[in-house]
Amino acid sequence: MGAAGKILVSACLMGHAVRYDGKAKPLHHACLDRWQAEGRLVTICPEMSAGMPVPRPPAEIAEGRSGADVLSGRARVIEATGGDVTDGFRQAAENALRLALETGCTHALLIDGSPSCGSRRIYDGGFSGRKQDGEGVAAAILRRHGIRVFADHEIEALAAEIDGRPI
Repeated sequence: MGAAGKILVSACLMGHAVRYDGKAKPLHHACLDRWQAEGRLVTICPEMSAGMPVPRPPAEIAEGRSGADVLSGRARVIEATGGDVTDGFRQAAENALRLALETGCTHALLIDGSPSCGSRRIYDGGFSGRKQDGEGVAAAILRRHGIRVFADHEIEALAAEIDGRPI
């Protein structure tokens, strides 16, 4: 598949302390180093791009819903403190999509579990630590526009697809 373009990557995976708790979740992998050296990585924290502070209260998509539900207006993103941050998460997703399209990203490598970037599993909205199958708001909008989204633990599959080799 050698025609792959750039890769949108969650800033926290690149070592930036931008998560809700003020921390990073750096992903150390030879492929990331190579892609960075090749100038293929485009880094974003969707929440920070929408002006959300660091640190900030943890947020989850309410009522066991998903990012697609947030985009369609059928679900809200709520902070553990009760604040409704749906509009911020929608703006964050739009910002991620705009950046991906403007920079020629064909793929995204996003931190799983996040109400923005989760692409396989997200928290169930009850702030109990339970996860469910689903995707966050940014992952949903990226997929809707044809960008291939991979979770951080799927970097080998992303590398295989980008390099055109079997896993």
